[in-house]
Amino acid sequence: MTALPELTTDLYLAGSWTRGGAGTFTTVDPSTGEELAEIAAASGADVDTAVAAATDALRGAWAAVPPSGKGALLNRLADLVERDTGILAALESYDMGGLYGLGTMMFVPNLVASLRYYAGWADKINGETLPTDGYLGRPTFAYTRREPIGVVAAIVPWNAPLMILGWKLAPALAAGNTVIVKPAEDASLSILHLGRLIEEAGFPAGTVQILPGLGEVTGEALATHRGVRKVSFTGSTEVGRRILVNSATDFKHTTLELGGKSPQIVFADADLDRAVAGVAMGLFTNSGEVCAAGTRVLVHRSRYDAVLDGLAAAAAAQIVGNPFDSATTMGPLVNRVQRDRVLGYVEKGVAEGARLVAGGGREDGPGFFVRPTVFAGTNDQVIAREEIFGPVGVVIPFDDDAEAVALANDSAYGLAATLWTRDLARAHTTAAQVHAGAVAINGWSPLAPQLPWGGVKASGIGRELGYAGILANTEAKTVTVVL
Repeated sequence: MTALPELTTDLYLAGSWTRGGAGTFTTVDPSTGEELAEIAAASGADVDTAVAAATDALRGAWAAVPPSGKGALLNRLADLVERDTGILAALESYDMGGLYGLGTMMFVPNLVASLRYYAGWADKINGETLPTDGYLGRPTFAYTRREPIGVVAAIVPWNAPLMILGWKLAPALAAGNTVIVKPAEDASLSILHLGRLIEEAGFPAGTVQILPGLGEVTGEALATHRGVRKVSFTGSTEVGRRILVNSATDFKHTTLELGGKSPQIVFADADLDRAVAGVAMGLFTNSGEVCAAGTRVLVHRSRYDAVLDGLAAAAAAQIVGNPFDSATTMGPLVNRVQRDRVLGYVEKGVAEGARLVAGGGREDGPGFFVRPTVFAGTNDQVIAREEIFGPVGVVIPFDDDAEAVALANDSAYGLAATLWTRDLARAHTTAAQVHAGAVAINGWSPLAPQLPWGGVKASGIGRELGYAGILANTEAKTVTVVL
């Protein structure tokens, strides 16, 4: 067991650490159910202070930092994150139950990679020169500038807080914006420690601020504040829809990465061993608390029984337990409410007639553990329609490629999809037909800062990462000179 690091529990507001005006809230260790810390909660007045400080930095100290200097600060922050990898990963494991090894190998390194990628973009954000037919018979010289949007509110989920914050924070800063971060109540500690590193790196006061608090208070105040010009939110479709509606009041920019019910399609020609292992990864990684979790497993009927048996074996082989134990492959769910919600879906699956192949209950003992669960079912059952956000998958047969695509697209969501096939033509043809923001072939959900990420339909609007992340954090201004 890695010792609990020193905790930061205050707001990082206007360059200082301070208690919030809305009291405190409690964060709990999901492995034990025991209280970890009381964290300061930001009030509406704290949000007003943060927006004023962010606006001052946007027009003053942060604006004065040249593009190469912004890149240097992002690289400096990346160095500090690398230095504190163990601390940051441990904080996430204690706070939200993710595997410590997953934190050190994926979540924290992905944050570092995002910071370094966008550090490289900071002095390379260009406009265009544009030819025109002239103006009233006179020639023109026309060009565009890409300018920062302004104050950005980054509202971060609890399932991979540091990694997902990196997708929001790094491009926004590289583009010259200032950022106010709202961590999730269930996973604030790692982001608050990151605030210490932001301060140590030397970012001007007000450039980045961190306001933990309740969603209905702090999050709502940020999402509706007229001084906030963009909201970047990752979370539930329900909350994302409310943010989008509220954004119409003052025409805020939004980037919304929302729920998912991602299909994994196993074609008859797939490498079965590789496919089963990859599908299991898509079901059970991070206890299934992944927006891109591949929880609808569509399998050609000729391989259906083999895949079902393989996934049942994979579920049985999972070692559920302490996230700091190197032998553990699946930790707890984030809290009691989420555990009970997932178990409720298991009960619904059984009640609707899906066949329970593996798992199906909670683990004995303290903490919020659920057994990895596999159903044999159909695409019209609730467990195949609604996002469960836990280690529960349903395996569904299909007879031909057209049916596979139809089943994949028969969903309210469209975040990601995975195709398992040896046929290159089938892979590219199907990738074009599936309604999803990202399609992976022979590998579940590869992520990299260079690759745009986001969904369609109820999975959200807008993109993070890649050059799309720069475009999403800047506005084009046209300048025309009549010569």
